[in-house]
Amino acid sequence: MSNSGFDLDLQAVEEEIDHTEDARVILGVLDGTTPAEERVAAVERGHVLVLAIDGDLNELAADIAPAVKRRDGSLVHFREFLVVSPAGVDIDTSEL
Repeated sequence: MSNSGFDLDLQAVEEEIDHTEDARVILGVLDGTTPAEERVAAVERGHVLVLAIDGDLNELAADIAPAVKRRDGSLVHFREFLVVSPAGVDIDTSEL
């Protein structure tokens, strides 16, 4: 304990810090070759996905969309792309 009467356990604090990678924008193709779990995991880590749609969007996003929405993420179909963002990252469509 310090002279100020304030006890700070820096090692305990450091262990509680989330050492995740920096959020980024990931470009890819939504064609069914990448497992939905991998896409959802990327969004859970805070990444935004911009995926070119190669096939039927409803079929290709069938597993991804519900999982992202359950985690309060967002999905927006824009032209030939699906934009997927994690909770707390809004996709602004006001200029469309």
